Amino acid sequence: MAQHIPRRDALKVMAAAAVSPLLLESCGPAGDSGAAGTVTSGRASLPVLGQTPAKGPRGTPSDPDLINAKVTWELKLLPAELVTLAALCDMIIPADEKSPAASTVGAHDYINEWASRPGGDASMVRIRGGVVWLNRESVARFGKAFHEITDAERTAICDDICYLPNAKPEHRFAAQFFDTVRDQTATAFYTTPEGWKDLGYIGNVALPTFEGPNAEIRRMIGVE
Repeated sequence: MAQHIPRRDALKVMAAAAVSPLLLESCGPAGDSGAAGTVTSGRASLPVLGQTPAKGPRGTPSDPDLINAKVTWELKLLPAELVTLAALCDMIIPADEKSPAASTVGAHDYINEWASRPGGDASMVRIRGGVVWLNRESVARFGKAFHEITDAERTAICDDICYLPNAKPEHRFAAQFFDTVRDQTATAFYTTPEGWKDLGYIGNVALPTFEGPNAEIRRMIGVE
């Protein structure tokens, strides 16, 4: 996929953009569980099916325990579907000299958990339908399933669906699927220790001293 900046650097920006609305939402008034509707963003929205569940016991879907999180629902994607999804995740965040590929840290498994969640029917339709499309397109163009073709051949397919506004009408569903997988892959990857390292995030680590920004940074922000 032709880009002017490295794919991983671009994804760092997109990951922050993707996660920011969730952080803002979590800062709302206590007890405000939100309303069922559609996700409002620049891309095609996914409908949220059903009603927002009533408050329930701690650890249930309506009041999850985020400190000791665990998946209590059935995971619906089949092993063959996960193989295809892993190949796509690795096209989005490939391995480099700093960190592993997205599938190595389980990005495809995270997407399975996310799409299989209670109330996630529309997400599952998009993910499962997109996986079918990828394999059909790959077989039509190159005679093999998506995970069996070369990186160059996978790139040729991804180039047609990686940017929704430029997608041809016949590729729009696939572009919406790619958009969703890109966001979820970035969320999965950059919330792991490997992703934090790639971003240069240090976290809650005590520093013996703090010298502040160096002279070059101070000049750039106009304080020196």
